[in-house]
Amino acid sequence: MSTLLEKHIVELLQERNEKAISLLYEHYADTLLGVANKVVRDEELAQDVLQESFVKIWKKSDSYDASKAKLFTWLFRITRNTAIDKLRSVSTKTDKEIQIDVSDVYNLGVDTTRPEFMDVRENLDKIEPKYQIVLDALFFQGMTQQEASDELDIPLGTIKSRLKIGLRELRKIYGPALLMVLSINLIP
Repeated sequence: MSTLLEKHIVELLQERNEKAISLLYEHYADTLLGVANKVVRDEELAQDVLQESFVKIWKKSDSYDASKAKLFTWLFRITRNTAIDKLRSVSTKTDKEIQIDVSDVYNLGVDTTRPEFMDVRENLDKIEPKYQIVLDALFFQGMTQQEASDELDIPLGTIKSRLKIGLRELRKIYGPALLMVLSINLIP
């Protein structure tokens, strides 16, 4: 997408112009549906997630800050969070009927997001073990920072510090694009 078109969409969003939603849908719906589908693994549920995401995008349009993230990154985060919330609510409702390994279900992993980073798991061994453990828990086991803190018996502040340093070390291997892909939704 061109920078001019993206800037125009952002301006329309901030003006609360409904044309922004049409343009967002036209240019991003297919990709965001793919994100939702990767998380929930159910086409019908993914459609619901996409619809809910666009409602949230519209309601939160004034909170978008171009200095903090690109438009797509912001849209991606909202959609992914909505999908995870939907998955959790569905699994809570059906938990007594069917045993679901939630962390495995919504674990996207980097390899499903960007093909050029398919070997991230293999390259974790190039950084110190204390960072490997945290990155593995957050990215490949699908834990939240709090869950990783509880599971690994490491203070939450230490988890956050090791995440930040571990991402910095991986960025030395892969370059700055990796940080955007991996940090989505994990660094407050």
